[in-house]
Amino acid sequence: MAPHPKKCIKDFLSTILILSLMLKEEILEGLKKSVIEGNPEATKKYAKEAVKNKISAYEAVMDGMSAGMKVVGEKFENKEYYVSDLIMAGEAMKAGLEILEPALKAEKAKSVGRVVIGVVEGDVHDIGKNLVVAMLRGAGFEVHDLGIDVAADKFVKTAKEVKPDIVAASAYTSTSMPHLRNILTELKKSGLKDTVAYMIGGAPTTEDWAVSIGADGWAGDALEAVSVASELVKKMRGS
Repeated sequence: MAPHPKKCIKDFLSTILILSLMLKEEILEGLKKSVIEGNPEATKKYAKEAVKNKISAYEAVMDGMSAGMKVVGEKFENKEYYVSDLIMAGEAMKAGLEILEPALKAEKAKSVGRVVIGVVEGDVHDIGKNLVVAMLRGAGFEVHDLGIDVAADKFVKTAKEVKPDIVAASAYTSTSMPHLRNILTELKKSGLKDTVAYMIGGAPTTEDWAVSIGADGWAGDALEAVSVASELVKKMRGS
């Protein structure tokens, strides 16, 4: 006796669904693994596959690349990974985001928080800042990276434009540290300090010094930066 046509259709649709779910899991796992391995080309490939197969860009970022960055962070904490591994993972994350960002904007995916970040005026050391950017994006933050040698008024101008939860600045030489104070002064003058948190970091800085100038947060490394930023966002949003 031949199977009922409706049952055949149901079985066919079930098969398609299973195959689709398997493909989705394969792509998300590929995104995760490529970030862990610090392989930008592979990350781009899987990001393109995610777009092609209409996988949510938010899922691709959070369940794929961000999950990979979490593993990278754990390995770094356990001294299994070094700074070079963090840098490569960050490059892989960046490569994937370049593909997925248009889709993220189209989905209007809600970010954990919005951050404006840069290296202070007169300072061109950006390895630490780049790691922080990668880790923040991996944790679901929307990050506006101003780059290096950024004047205080540029931080203020960008903060007015994008309305962040946090303005973050870093200095890697003792001679550039005073600019961290200048940025805070300009934020206060502009009236923005009531609506944004100010967070700093960098090799010559310390938590005590951050407190002494009136900063809201300080982080000694990229992993701590994510934790501090998350707490500051909760505080700024009153949750």
